Amino acid sequence: MKLNRIQKKVLLIGFALFLSFFPTQVNANTLADGVSAYNSGDFDKAFQILTSFAQDGNATAQFNLGIMYRKGQGTPQDYREALKWLTKSAEQGDANAQYHLGVMYQNGQGVPQDYKKAVKWYTKSGEQGDATAQFNLGVIYDNGQDVPQDNKQAIKWYTKSAEQGNASAQSNLGIMYYLGQGVPQDDIIAYAWFNLAASKSGASGTDNVKDLRDLIQKELTPSQIEQGQKLSKEWSEKFSKSEK
Repeated sequence: MKLNRIQKKVLLIGFALFLSFFPTQVNANTLADGVSAYNSGDFDKAFQILTSFAQDGNATAQFNLGIMYRKGQGTPQDYREALKWLTKSAEQGDANAQYHLGVMYQNGQGVPQDYKKAVKWYTKSGEQGDATAQFNLGVIYDNGQDVPQDNKQAIKWYTKSAEQGNASAQSNLGIMYYLGQGVPQDDIIAYAWFNLAASKSGASGTDNVKDLRDLIQKELTPSQIEQGQKLSKEWSEKFSKSEK
């Protein structure tokens, strides 16, 4: 029997209505589900969900997938895959991915050690406000690690990091002001930075800072110590407000 066009159209509509009663299986997992699974330690589930979103170009998923490959979470550790996914995310502007990419180039993980590329990615991350990337940049310029040694750049990045509360950056700034490296020598400002860093008991980079503070304190007059403590207090309040 040959059907006319109207009969064919009626059959197609009927078939479409029939299919609507049998919906296809839809993946209801969201990116948040993947991140939540990761945070709860369910790495196998997180890896499965994040891979799907990463392959679709989601920068956050690409970053998290890169970290999982780097740490061997939910998958065998694979620095090359980590580098691949972190690069994809970093190129989309993800500051966390840019920072971790800098770490991989600095440590030579999955690639030959390359401080220049580390500086490139730390700079991109630091310009977006990542305090640890800013500190690492300060260290690289301070020590001249495969880049020209540059005290002014070191001061610049240490200061940005220190103003976000990074105790290691605050301590290193204290040293540079005490020695007059890249800035005019100033015992009071040096003491203020040491004092601020020392107030973060137990924080990374504070193991010896109390000794440094106490050492320089012996060279100061009571009036100078008071000025330094006042500066520390003012900075602490200022930086706390900027973090909110």
